[in-house]
Amino acid sequence: MTLGTSPATWHDRAVTSRSADSQRLGDLALLRRVRDRMDREFAQPLDVEALARGINVSAGHLSRQFKAAYGESPYSYLMTRRIERAMALLRRGDLSVTEVCFEVGFSSLGTFSTRFTELVGVPPSVYRREHGDATVGMAPCIAKRVTRPVRTRPGGNERSETGDPEDVVRTRPGGNERSETGDPVRNREASGASSDVA
Repeated sequence: MTLGTSPATWHDRAVTSRSADSQRLGDLALLRRVRDRMDREFAQPLDVEALARGINVSAGHLSRQFKAAYGESPYSYLMTRRIERAMALLRRGDLSVTEVCFEVGFSSLGTFSTRFTELVGVPPSVYRREHGDATVGMAPCIAKRVTRPVRTRPGGNERSETGDPEDVVRTRPGGNERSETGDPVRNREASGASSDVA
């Protein structure tokens, strides 16, 4: 206890601190519910308003809190989940690009192709053709990490996914290459493929 602080004031601060911590933990639990719902129902028509209604908050509040907790907006997170699933389906090779588009929750092939190209660096048809065997022999947990799409930030070309300055995502014009700590950079030039593939 510091000088000039009465026992009642000190106790009130401790109680307030505990209630603020429990409120923060409660908020994080609600955000996890939203994130888990997006992971489960990524193919369903979801929007921020519907997600916010599910936890009884406004869409703006949900967006701000989600971004503060996870580093990206709910919309960006949902698009990343959809594109991850699309990448897996395209690598499998038994569905057309159009079938994959609708399977992962997009209602427009043009929007799907645009978002896919933004996150992956190549159009879905090129990805399907060139990456069909990209994860053969890889453990699923490793394959998910290696193939996770990385959203590029407007105005900047570096971002750390983990906060570690050594673990920086690097992007290039015309491609979305990433170098993670200890992992080799996988890119079209290294695989011997032409870099001018459309």
